[in-house]
Amino acid sequence: MASDYIESKLKLLPDLPGVYIHKNVQDEIIYIGKAKNLRNRVRSYFKSSQTGKTAKLVSEITDFETIVTMTNKEALLLEVTLIKKHQPRYNIRLKSGTSYPYLKITNEDNPQMVIASDVLDDGAEYYGPYPNVYAADQTLQILQKLYPLRRCNGPQSRACLYFHIDQCIGPCDHEVSKEEYDAQKAKIRSFLNGNVQEVKDELLIKMEEASQSLDYERAAELRDQIRNIEETVEKQTIISRDNTPRDIFSFYMDKGWISIQVFFIRQRKLTKRKAHMTPCYGRPQEELARYILQYYDDPNNIKPKEILVPAGLEKEELADILQVPVRVPQRGEKKRLLDLAEKNGQIALSEHFQLQEMNEKKTLGASQELSQVLNIPYAERIEAFDHSNIQGTHPVSAMVTFKNGKADKKNYRKYHIKTVEGADEFATTQEVIRRRYSRLLKERAELPDLILMDGGKAQIHAALDVLENELDLHLPVAGIVKDDRHRTANLLVGHPDTGYQIVDLNPKSQAFYLIQRIQDEVHRFAITFHRATRSKNSFSSQLDQIEGVGPKRRQKIMKHFRSLKNVAQASVEEIKELGIPEKTAVRIKESLSEKLSKKKNTS
Repeated sequence: MASDYIESKLKLLPDLPGVYIHKNVQDEIIYIGKAKNLRNRVRSYFKSSQTGKTAKLVSEITDFETIVTMTNKEALLLEVTLIKKHQPRYNIRLKSGTSYPYLKITNEDNPQMVIASDVLDDGAEYYGPYPNVYAADQTLQILQKLYPLRRCNGPQSRACLYFHIDQCIGPCDHEVSKEEYDAQKAKIRSFLNGNVQEVKDELLIKMEEASQSLDYERAAELRDQIRNIEETVEKQTIISRDNTPRDIFSFYMDKGWISIQVFFIRQRKLTKRKAHMTPCYGRPQEELARYILQYYDDPNNIKPKEILVPAGLEKEELADILQVPVRVPQRGEKKRLLDLAEKNGQIALSEHFQLQEMNEKKTLGASQELSQVLNIPYAERIEAFDHSNIQGTHPVSAMVTFKNGKADKKNYRKYHIKTVEGADEFATTQEVIRRRYSRLLKERAELPDLILMDGGKAQIHAALDVLENELDLHLPVAGIVKDDRHRTANLLVGHPDTGYQIVDLNPKSQAFYLIQRIQDEVHRFAITFHRATRSKNSFSSQLDQIEGVGPKRRQKIMKHFRSLKNVAQASVEEIKELGIPEKTAVRIKESLSEKLSKKKNTS
């Protein structure tokens, strides 16, 4: 089942083409995909039944992000670029490279046009990549007929067949000048940059003529040629028409927040996107300018050959400081890229506000729903307790506070149990409740609206006994009931004088999710505290056994080294620096090193 966070983000996905990026709990990219409709595609991972590797992938997803593109084709090309860059481990099929080809004009005395799978630093001209492999091949054939270069693999003793059918410029028949090649390459370049209408019109006339002559097979062939041209040379916002490395900064501002988007164009492709969101107290253009300067102040961020920004920024000042041309595009491909960055910023900011609103409704609504279920006034402040010990050793308790459904971590508390020996749940609860609420009464501090115990009747009884009979406080107390798999199931309420009853909670309700979050958090907090206490006590007891180590020296060693392992790995000189005599330092070093060695050998 998807987390609340994922569920909330799924509701905000746009009905637009783009790329989605799945991440795991370490914030690592584990899968990249593309979609004609981001909303439908990403939701399908979590809303459909999955098996095999897909199920394994979904189980690891803890977050995702999206990059919106203008067309599905752009999404496909961006997907390929990002997969090659990030190498996500679930992208098996496209990991080692891409099957999407480029059209290449070679850098030779007698150049030719071929299909290439990768862009090399060989001085050649590359166009693409083209996601439709068949269309790219067919377009190559059209270009070889319209604007032929060399077709053969090398100098021949006589002209090849292609020359005789006008599909080769003929270097084997006669010497072809550089000017003639340059003229052909200029026509090819113009065609691949989108100036294809004249060729399409000519093919369209031929198609109609073939159709009127009832040569439907030829007409269909010409129709497919037109489609292949459109598919191959269609303008793509994601692909730049030159090799200039450039960074594109844009923003979207709303409700006092600014969403900044940075697109990084390298080798004609969008290779990376960076997003930043923050409250904005002045002009958004000034905030963006500050961000740009701070970004390049980091030596790890390499300056490009060109920076594109929206109107309203002091571009001359930025260019002077950064020593990089800063431009404001007004039209064409660069302007479309800038607009696309702004659109992604708008979507990101809208998502931020809607998630914030959903979270507000969820947390406030959960507290209100829980109050209604328990028939108490609004539970604005909830305090929950959990105890932790191992066979009665190192007993501790922990308390977490939730306010309006959100964790209030500054009011978390830890308790070393002082008056109880062994695993006595009733007495432990009494001690902690007594210490917590007698202190609040003494300080006249805010009292909770609800107390939750991570236990059953014994803990409720112990808590109420102290609250009512010792402190004269009448606060609602409930116990969190677990199922046989130690998961949150229901709430237990009542009084030792009148009996107890189970309060059924809808497992899909916000109140249930709130109780679940509180139980998980107090248990985590208690266990973490207990482990730290156990480790610290172990450290302390080991030092106490060493001759020459008294309470003061023990405190110095524990404060400086923090663990037995660190002391064992330290040199005698490092231990002596704490003001400890050399003989005692040697004993400390030898004793702890020996104990750690024995522990390692037995484990």
